[in-house]
Amino acid sequence: MLKITTKEFSELNIKELYDLLQLRSEVFVVEQDCVYQDIDGKDKKAHHVLGYKNDQLVAYTRVFKPEDYFKKASIGRVVVKERERQHNYGYDIMKASISLIENDFNETKIVISAQTYLGNFYNKLGFREIGEEYLEDGIPHIKMIKS
Repeated sequence: MLKITTKEFSELNIKELYDLLQLRSEVFVVEQDCVYQDIDGKDKKAHHVLGYKNDQLVAYTRVFKPEDYFKKASIGRVVVKERERQHNYGYDIMKASISLIENDFNETKIVISAQTYLGNFYNKLGFREIGEEYLEDGIPHIKMIKS
């Protein structure tokens, strides 16, 4: 069972910040072999959705209010620790992120920049592709929206 908590940047303690940066680096930089600027200055505006299993961070997203990143509310840096993916924690962390936007921001439209190969995963959560595929940090992405 995933225990999910949400915090603004100023509420994160040093261990939580370290753990989320470590998880993002483990997956996005090392596993996906992608050199990019993960610490991009946007974390300060984000709401951080943290998913714990046995007190270890295994799933994470960062969520933005409208106009803080895109014109619409958005979810990014969606990540699940590789050895935990068989448990469908990606759905759990995304559902919590969607609920945060709907309940706390009172928004129904959500935009994401999704890695193209994850299109079906996001489709099952109500997102649909818009526009053409594009490269972001050398990885094929597609813009998707949930409304």
